Amino acid sequence: MYQNLLFDWSGTLVDDLPPTLYATNAVLSDHGVAPMEREEFRARFRLPYPEFYAEVLPGVPVSEVEDTFRSAFRESPQQVTVLPHAREMLEWASEQGIRCFVLSSMDVELFTHQAEAFGLISHFEKIYAGVIDKREKIGGILTDHSLEKNVTAFVGDMVHDIETAHHGGVSSVAVATGYDPVPRLEKAQPTHLCDDLLRFREMLV
Repeated sequence: MYQNLLFDWSGTLVDDLPPTLYATNAVLSDHGVAPMEREEFRARFRLPYPEFYAEVLPGVPVSEVEDTFRSAFRESPQQVTVLPHAREMLEWASEQGIRCFVLSSMDVELFTHQAEAFGLISHFEKIYAGVIDKREKIGGILTDHSLEKNVTAFVGDMVHDIETAHHGGVSSVAVATGYDPVPRLEKAQPTHLCDDLLRFREMLV
C-alpha cells in the first residue's frame, strides 16, 4: 500500500484536453500556423511544454503565447470536467490516511480556479502547480515532506510524469485517461499502467 501519492492534474484528475486543444489552436492561429486535430495534438504534445512550442512555433518565446493561451482556455466552448473516479479516488485516499499532493505544470491561476470550483483542493496536503519541469521539483518535495520513496508513487497521464517518478526514485502510475496514448506510456515503463483511477484504486485495496 502506498502511503503517499503525488498526482498530476490535467488528464489525471480532470479532463482539460478539449480547452487545452482549443487554446493551443488559438495560439497557433495567432502565428499563422494551421490548427491541429485532437489526435495530432496528442501525438505531438509533450512536457515540458516549452519544448512543444519550440517545435511548433520555432523562435517564438513561450512568454508570448501564455496570455493568448490563458484567455482562449477560459473562452473554450468545452470546459474542464472532473474525470470519472477521480473524486472517489481522492475521498478513498483521505479515508485511508494516504497523504496526497499535486505536482502539475498547469498554470497556477487556472489550477486554483478549477480545484476550488470542483471542491477538490481540501484533499491535498500541498499543491505544486505551474512547475515547468517536474523532474526538477520532485526531489525537493520528497525531502520537504519526509516522504519515503518505497511507499510513494506519482500518478500521471504522460511520459513526463513517468520520467519524473523515475527521476525521484518513486513508483510511477500511468493512467490512460489523458494526453499520452497507451503505446507511448508503455514505452516509458511505468511501475503500473491502469485504464483509469478506479483500476488503480482496486489494485490498492
